Formats: sequence, C-alpha cells, structure tokens
Amino acid sequence: MSADERRESVIRAAITEFARGGYSATSTAVIAQRVGVSQPYLFRLFPNKEAMFLAAAERCLEETRQVFADAADGLDSEEALHAMARAYQRLIADDPEKLLMQMQVYAAVAAAEAAGDHEFGEAMRTGWLELFDSVNLALGAEVAETTQFLAYGMLANTLTSLGFPAGHRIWSGFYESAQPVS
Repeated sequence: MSADERRESVIRAAITEFARGGYSATSTAVIAQRVGVSQPYLFRLFPNKEAMFLAAAERCLEETRQVFADAADGLDSEEALHAMARAYQRLIADDPEKLLMQMQVYAAVAAAEAAGDHEFGEAMRTGWLELFDSVNLALGAEVAETTQFLAYGMLANTLTSLGFPAGHRIWSGFYESAQPVS
C-alpha cells in the first residue's frame, strides 16, 4: 500500500474511532491497530493526534458538501432544498459515524476554544463556511434559506444523536417543514 493509500486508511479509521470515543478518549494506538500499522508509522503520515482528528473532521465536511452538491445538481433552489434534505437524511441514516464525528467535532472545538486554542476552531470554521457557501449557491444565494436549511440539519443531528428513530413522531413533517423562507 502506498503512503497515500495508507493515509486514506488512517483517515477512515480516525473517523470511526473519533466518532465512537471523541478526541480525548481516542488513542492513536487504537487508530494504528485498526489500520494495521505501528504508531511510529502513523506519525510519519500525520504529525500528531490533532492532525489526524482535523483530517477526519475535514473529510466529513467535504463528504457532506459533496452529498449536497450531488443532490442539488441541475435543480432549481426549491427542488435543490428538498433533494439536499433527503440526501442528508440518507447520509446520517446510512452512515451514522459521519453524524457522530460531526458531534465530536463540535465538542472538540468547544473544548479547544475554552482552553484558548483557537487554531483548531478556525480550521473548522473555515470548513463550515465552505459548506455554507456551497449550500447557499445551490439555494440561489438566499442567505436566510441557507441558514434555515442548516438549522434544520443541526436539529436533525441533535434528534438523531438523542436516539430518536426516523419514524418517531418528533420527526413528523420535519423535512416537509424545511420550506424556503418567504
């Protein structure tokens, strides 16, 4: 396996392990074991644990942006909104590690910011702005619609994280209510 392929394996393993245990409780030894490499080799691919976490977090944002872009491709803003909502619902239902990783990112950024480490938060804010901008373009550059769409997405994240299954009454009408702002 090439170094790039191994690096990709580490990112995938990091998503899985950080999603399950968060930043603080996940050891690099567990990630190395999942990939089948030694810890010293792991640190030839990434300088430290934070770099692995950041790569995993950035990958999740990148894949979410791609899900939205694919869903909205060729659609007008209202059709794009509904297509992106359905695509995101499928993403978090089919790949719960992506959702768990997102939630771990928010916790890690909050902890880093509270400790005075603004560099990590800045990297994640940059990724979120890119996500916002791509959704904003798909929705016809309507900032209020984009904000509402992402707010509904965060509510979906919270409901899913709390263990409410998709068929639960609390979800009733959820995405139907994600209508464009008038």
